Amino acid sequence: MSLINDDLQDLLLTYCEPESDLLQHIDRETNLKVLMPRMLSGHYQGRVLSLLSKMVSPKRILEIGTFTGYATLCLAEGLTPDGILYTLDINVELEDMVRSNFAKSAYNSQIKYILGDASTTLNDLDDVFDLVFIDADKKNNGTYYDLIFERVRPGGIIIVDNVLWSGKVLQEKQDKDTRNITSFNDKIAADERVEKLILPVRDGLFVIRKKA
Repeated sequence: MSLINDDLQDLLLTYCEPESDLLQHIDRETNLKVLMPRMLSGHYQGRVLSLLSKMVSPKRILEIGTFTGYATLCLAEGLTPDGILYTLDINVELEDMVRSNFAKSAYNSQIKYILGDASTTLNDLDDVFDLVFIDADKKNNGTYYDLIFERVRPGGIIIVDNVLWSGKVLQEKQDKDTRNITSFNDKIAADERVEKLILPVRDGLFVIRKKA
């Protein structure tokens, strides 16, 4: 999941903001109790998401893919005082853990946690978003992008996770999952409505700015 070695990762962590006690707790509990804990954003990527959110100072955030709520709380750090973060997920088995994590946060009242198929629950939201984070089922990245694009304000930011897919996007012969990632990356590269770049953070963050 990481494109850099452990020594360099440790060095990077010495030069970024520390995790809160709550985020450390979520990381620990996820690794102890949840299948595929590597899906959690983690300390360094979490600080990247937090800083990007603070730079945007969003009033409305949309997250597609909650998992255990780590990235959610990192993104929430940039919310305006009257801001709202909608986070969508389909995994009802994690609901109790996620709600417990949010309840311990200062942002609990600003987070709207919605369970169900995101392609459906998105239709129930009537908001324009300043910041969107897509980190769910990768085969539907393009679908989610298309569904939310017109609901992102001009100048708004869309961030998509796992776009380097552990480096597999470099392979000439790609499996189905990797082809899906590559097709999405090509779609964004060809989209003249946006400015974009991939940050080689952890498994790759596509940062996309909707042109004004």
